[in-house]
Order: sequence, then C-alpha cells, then structure tokens
Amino acid sequence: MNKNITMSLAILLWLISFSQTFAQKTIVEKYGHLSVKGSFMVSEYGDTVQLRGMSLFWSQWMGQYYNGDVVKWLRDDWKCTVIRAAMGVEMGGYLENPDTEKMKVLEVINAAISKGIYVIVDYHSHEAQKNPAVAQRFFSEIAKKYGNVPNIIYEVYNEPLQATSWNKDIKPYAEGVITKIRVYDTTNIIVVGTRQWSQLVTEAAANPIKRQNIMYTLHFYPGTHKQELRDEAKKAIDMGIALFVTEYGTCDASGNSNFSPEETALWYAFMDEHKLSYCNWSIADKPETASALVPGASMFGGWADYDLTPSGQLVRADMILKNGPIFATLTKTSSAAGEKKKKK
Repeated sequence: MNKNITMSLAILLWLISFSQTFAQKTIVEKYGHLSVKGSFMVSEYGDTVQLRGMSLFWSQWMGQYYNGDVVKWLRDDWKCTVIRAAMGVEMGGYLENPDTEKMKVLEVINAAISKGIYVIVDYHSHEAQKNPAVAQRFFSEIAKKYGNVPNIIYEVYNEPLQATSWNKDIKPYAEGVITKIRVYDTTNIIVVGTRQWSQLVTEAAANPIKRQNIMYTLHFYPGTHKQELRDEAKKAIDMGIALFVTEYGTCDASGNSNFSPEETALWYAFMDEHKLSYCNWSIADKPETASALVPGASMFGGWADYDLTPSGQLVRADMILKNGPIFATLTKTSSAAGEKKKKK
C-alpha cells in the first residue's frame, strides 16, 4: 500500500510539473484564451494580461512584410507577444481585391499560431459602416476558420472618422459584425473602434455594447495627443470599459514629423499603470517618422540596429525591457524541463 501511495504521489508530481512546463512553453500557452473582466484583459487563469507588440502597415501597400519570417523575428528578437495584421479595406484593399488581401492576413494568422503569440485581425478602414455586409462576410470566414484557437483577437473597425456617430453608425455596425463572429466564436476578444480616429472612448463608455469580451480601441500619436487624451482614456476606464491601444505612434498624427520620445514615455507609463495592451504603428520601410524600418530593410526580418529608424529603436527597446522577462521565464521553464529529461 505504501509503495502504491508513493508511486501515485510521484506520478502526480510529475504530471503537475509537466503541465506547468507545457502551460508556459509559449505566450499563448501561458495565458490561454483571453477574456475581459471589468476594465482589464485577463488570461483563462484569471491573471491580468498586458500584451505589447507591433502593427503591420496597410496590407495593400506593405504586403511584403506579411510573412512568417517577420512574425518569427518580431517574436524572437523584439519580444512581441502580439502582432496586428492591418488589412486595408478601401483604396485598393479588400473591397477591390478580397482574395489577395485576405491571403496576406491568413499567412500572418497562421504564423502567429505557429509561433504561439496573439494576432489582431484588423479591418483597417475609416468608413466600414458603409459596407457592413462585406465586413460581416469577412469576419464570418475568419471566425469559422480560427474561432477554436485562443490566438485570435478581432478588430472590427480600425478608425471611424470624426463625422461618424457612435450611436447611429459605429455601434450598430459593430453589433452586426459581432453577431456574425459569435456564430462561430463565442469567446475570443472583439475590439471595436471609436469615433474620431478611435479617440472618443467616453462615448462608447456611455453607451457600451452589451456583449461579453468586448474591448474598445484607443489610438494616439504623442506629438499630437497628450494629457487631454490620457484624461479621456482614464475617464472611460473609470466608467467601466476595457481599452486596447491597437495602434500608437511616436510622432505626430500625420505619421511624418515631430518624433516625441519624451511624450511617448508618458504614454508608456500611463498604459503600464492601467495595464493597457498596445501595438506600435508600424512595421514598414516607408520614409516617414512612424515607420520602424529604414527604406530598403529586409522583408524577412533579421534587422540590425542600422535597419531601424529612431522610432523602431525606441519601440523595440521598450518591448525587450518589458516583455523580455516574460520570454526569459518561458525559456527557463523549457530549459529546466530539458535538464530533468537528460538526468533521467
């Protein structure tokens, strides 16, 4: 009897050790299915989660970076825990070339799943409410294909314009898309854009969408958006909604002037204080301030410091500093498991 008890305990301890090791092998295995609790994103184990990563550029104009090598490099070198596939809709994007643009997004989704990080499927539009049926069809296809994996985060409307109405345009559009997604995916997080290029988040807080696991988009460019927008965000948080900074820059809202590392640092402090997840705009070699890469940088990752713009260097350093310890824990856990196996 004692021998059986001892053996049972040994097996139990091994199973616990194995499950803990497996659960922490990748970021997605560490956090699992994400959900929204109050104003926070939480893991399936209940702890608060803050993701940090990169957004790709409009797919129709920088599609060369929509590949698995870039996703792998951003995970391994930049320590990204999330990547955003910004599928352009108008201006030669999905509306005109649906198969071409969708395939770019699918490649990024598949790479993110393979590498164990989260991926935002971003419907990158300023006027999505004008063609709701198209968005519903797209997200239905994505949810049907990927709704059973925890990696997916849906962003159903990038940046509604200032002239739109939250109550009359944005919210009804989002509710229609959400209904289609939830046919196939009942759990993964859905992020909804807010009026005025995703800045007026208190309007959404005053009339939120009555569904589970909904977050709201906040975008900022620190050369333009300063304490006033942080105050707007704080008020929305206090009203009870959850925000996700799916896009931010390090310069003016134009994307092409006034590099602002000091103001960016204030935003970093604010987002870290409130556990807001964020993605930088963007992985692109376009000759402008917001781009992370200099013109001609490789389309397959492997970038040296001289391949990065000042913005890219700043953003990469922030992620390595803050996400690096998380990845180090995963590596340490995996290494420890390997050492135990060798000793056996």
